Amino acid sequence: MKLIDHLNSILADEGLRMQIIKDELTEIKEKYGDERKTEMVHSSAEMQTEDFIEDEDVVITISREGYIKRTPLTEYRRQGRGGKGSIGSNSRDEDFIEHLLIASNHNYMLFFTESGQCFWLRVFEIPEGSRTSKGRAIQNIINIPKEEKIKAYIKVVNLKDKDYLENNFIIMCTKKGVIKKTSLEAYSRPRANGINAINVNDGDSLLEATLTTGNSEVVMALQSGRAIRFNESTVRPMGRTATGVRGITLDSDNDEVVGMISIDNPETTVLVVSEKGYGKRTDIDDYRVTNRGGKGVKTLNITEKTGKLVAIKGVTDNEDLMIINKSGVIIRIAVSELRVMGRATQGVRLITLKGNDEIASVAKIEHDEDEENESELTEGSENGDTGSTPDADAETPADDKTE
Repeated sequence: MKLIDHLNSILADEGLRMQIIKDELTEIKEKYGDERKTEMVHSSAEMQTEDFIEDEDVVITISREGYIKRTPLTEYRRQGRGGKGSIGSNSRDEDFIEHLLIASNHNYMLFFTESGQCFWLRVFEIPEGSRTSKGRAIQNIINIPKEEKIKAYIKVVNLKDKDYLENNFIIMCTKKGVIKKTSLEAYSRPRANGINAINVNDGDSLLEATLTTGNSEVVMALQSGRAIRFNESTVRPMGRTATGVRGITLDSDNDEVVGMISIDNPETTVLVVSEKGYGKRTDIDDYRVTNRGGKGVKTLNITEKTGKLVAIKGVTDNEDLMIINKSGVIIRIAVSELRVMGRATQGVRLITLKGNDEIASVAKIEHDEDEENESELTEGSENGDTGSTPDADAETPADDKTE
């Protein structure tokens, strides 16, 4: 009975319970306590952010209004040439996807603005979004002026390897045909506010940037359908603040450069795409090597049916194409579906456009043999259109009188 009364008093008195716990802990401390044998510290050198992020391939998209996102590459499927495509982005009114790039989460990204500034960003730092989301304003991610637009970008594997930095170069070109070459080492020290990558003249703007090894063949294409090929060695390395030299002569005051590619692999073919969905592949040997600064040769027979030239890419049979138009529709096709044809032909239809829609961007990615072609089960059954139009494979020769 005395034990029951004692236990009931403990249950009824919280202060007594706490005192008993305190006494018992003090007794344990006096009996078993000793100095801590381990030390717990935070070491940032042992764990970095990328250690927690899977190094997988992603699709990076940037819209005309400056919205950016990354999406797992597995969300996009390949379709047949001439198909309708699938929704690639739900953009705001009058906005569309302007840039599209395939990269790895652990890569570095160099962003070049139209005024010639360069900014850094790790790929995994880009906000992740679904295939149909519009993304996040790039001004909220990197410190660029509100009125600036991203016009060129490259992915860099490592900014700390000295040999890698000294043996690689960045070549830039502008809409008015100016080209510039700078060592990658000049861009190996990231700054939050960016740096000047090229001095852009009044009335001109930066268009493209690419990473080279110093011995690449450079091809520049014009909106008017002409292109020029010259060796990278004809352009000497310059400092970051230099303006550059003439790469190609424009056909007229209204003409401008639409793209630039560098070619190292002899198996690479030149792919050109027009604004109304036509494109073709041509052997690089069809473009004779000339001195930089010339007018170039015809690369696509420009007609009212094809529209102006909008893109040029260096591709092989082991790659796929991702084409996106201004309405946000995207299509993925195998490069091997496009046969190699003459340099001055009209080409074939790559994507069926609706109304006044036009192609906005073209990117190349690695070919996936295991990926199923689902176009017949999705777009074909829903829209009743599974292939190209009757004139999709029409090849229209033209006299080449512009050399």
